[in-house]
Amino acid sequence: MSTAVKFCGLTRSEDIAAAHDAGARYVGFVHFAKSPRHLDIEPMAALAVEVPPGLAKVLLSVNADNATLDTITARVPLDMLQLHGHESPDRVAEIKARYGLPVMKAIGVADAGDLAAIDLYSPVADQLLIDAKPPRGADLPGGNGLAFDWRLLADRKYWTRPWMLAGGLTPDNVAEAVRLTGAKQVDVSSGVESAPGVKDAGLMAQFSAAARG
Repeated sequence: MSTAVKFCGLTRSEDIAAAHDAGARYVGFVHFAKSPRHLDIEPMAALAVEVPPGLAKVLLSVNADNATLDTITARVPLDMLQLHGHESPDRVAEIKARYGLPVMKAIGVADAGDLAAIDLYSPVADQLLIDAKPPRGADLPGGNGLAFDWRLLADRKYWTRPWMLAGGLTPDNVAEAVRLTGAKQVDVSSGVESAPGVKDAGLMAQFSAAARG
């Protein structure tokens, strides 16, 4: 089975078309004001209805409260919620129960000690996003273009949830990342941009081809 690709932080109609043409499995919309990929709710809703069948629509939020998620889920047709903040396992379970959507929890990794969070979130999350931990004081929890030592993921035999690799992936390194980790799913945002928040269709096609090998 080829590696599934998620393009995150899409902001334009042409990004949706490029993701579809590249054979992506997921597209991600960011609702986080500090991000250059942030979408307000109405533009997000307009983009979401353009997504062809078969492409899963994922909301990336950061420590969002119920009022925010209530409004987004009422307006935007979504297939999954991606939690990229400091949400506790209890909060993940609450969100999953409240909205009836699969939940993906992001886990930031810088060293082997960070992998312990996988055991905490596996019982409550439907999927895990294993991402590079942001630098201390960074404004963004992800999308920083940083990678981590992929060899940390070599021993995954006890993981009980599907997972996705993120963090510093580009068309040039994604094939090696997949080889080292055995990842069956990969996520990219800044690695296929010509400028912060501006996706490049050519880089998206190159990334997907390299990831799927």
